[in-house]
Amino acid sequence: MTKIASPVATLIGELSKLPTIGPKTAARLVFHLLNRPRHEAATLAQAIVALKDGVSSCPICFALAENSQCEYCADEQRDSTTLCVVAEAKDVYAIERTGAFKGRYHVLGGLISPIDGIGPAQLHVKDLVERIGRDEPREIILATNPNAEGEATALYLSRLLQPLGVTVTRLAYGLPIGGDLDYADEMTITKALEGRRAL
Repeated sequence: MTKIASPVATLIGELSKLPTIGPKTAARLVFHLLNRPRHEAATLAQAIVALKDGVSSCPICFALAENSQCEYCADEQRDSTTLCVVAEAKDVYAIERTGAFKGRYHVLGGLISPIDGIGPAQLHVKDLVERIGRDEPREIILATNPNAEGEATALYLSRLLQPLGVTVTRLAYGLPIGGDLDYADEMTITKALEGRRAL
């Protein structure tokens, strides 16, 4: 006879599917919810459903949108001559938290990863090329992660986009503010040296 999973086990299983949430953390969350008033659990459930029903992909830049366009494409005050290319929609929020970038975005929807069967055709690369031809930005900032997939994607895009007559730049990386040289690994120091600038 098949054992029917209890609501506690079912929710632990569902929460465990979330990134960075293992079974122990999922169990802690479930027992926390059990100790909270019912209306808090209902509010959380409604918020999750509203997220799925009310958020979609922007048809222009593929960032998250609550309306027909995302807030960045709809904002006439943003600099349309600078386009920041990121891998995922979550990267837009990471950059926006700084308050330092006032241009527009383009979300690729992932990174080139031949091992995972992801090539340029599976990403929003064609849309990026079409957008450059249509909107004629002056600078494309490649803001992919400094890992193997991010570097491969940035190199591919750089070679693809430079012949279009647009300036292609890459986010600088190296030593963090407040970091110590003796704690930095060799690659970080190498990249910091390569990205040095005049004072």
